Amino acid sequence: MSLAHSLFAAVDWAGLGIWLLTISLLVTGLVGLVLPFVPGPLLIFGAILLHSWLRPESALNGWFIAIETLLLALAFASDYFSGALGSRWFGGSGWGVLGVVLGAIVGLFLGVVGIILGPLIGCFVFEIAFARKPVQPAAKSTFGTAVGTGVGLIARLGIGLAMVVVFFVGAFWQ
Repeated sequence: MSLAHSLFAAVDWAGLGIWLLTISLLVTGLVGLVLPFVPGPLLIFGAILLHSWLRPESALNGWFIAIETLLLALAFASDYFSGALGSRWFGGSGWGVLGVVLGAIVGLFLGVVGIILGPLIGCFVFEIAFARKPVQPAAKSTFGTAVGTGVGLIARLGIGLAMVVVFFVGAFWQ
């Protein structure tokens, strides 16, 4: 038996393949934290569950899965509520918040531009049409929507990175 053959025979190819799949999904999830239409936190969570299922010996225990689930919920909450909270922080009314939410939903169907502009337009239109605010206060709460969305993006990045760190700590600390 040659040295090369014995080296190849000693490699756990299945384990290596599982780790490559896991890392590929984690990297795609990290990229998805900033790209629209790529569900970053969900991909990271899926990679963790898939790894735990395919490689039980390096799987996460219940506590780590619970932490990951909590972080996933937090990532989704920051996505959905950051723009509305930003609007509220900058003086937006309940109508403006409703406009942010509805604008975000409509924006989903209009591509990347819709995702970005939908909440802003929704906030502005609802502040003027339903809350009967003058243009300047409506623009201020719309600016708050943009600020809140930016803060939400930064929060989602931090949460996604925390999910990856928790995974590696759990996978290697057993």
